[in-house]
Amino acid sequence: MSERLGHESPAFTLKQYVHVLPGMQAEAAAQVAAMVDHQRPAVS
Repeated sequence: MSERLGHESPAFTLKQYVHVLPGMQAEAAAQVAAMVDHQRPAVS
């Protein structure tokens, strides 16, 4: 993730986003999971 954001290291990324509340992380994870499920091809 830090590389995609152009940060010098994962530690820098962590320091920048450590303020994110746990509830916000859970919501973001649920949204990403929903997008992944939507993109997954149907299994017959």
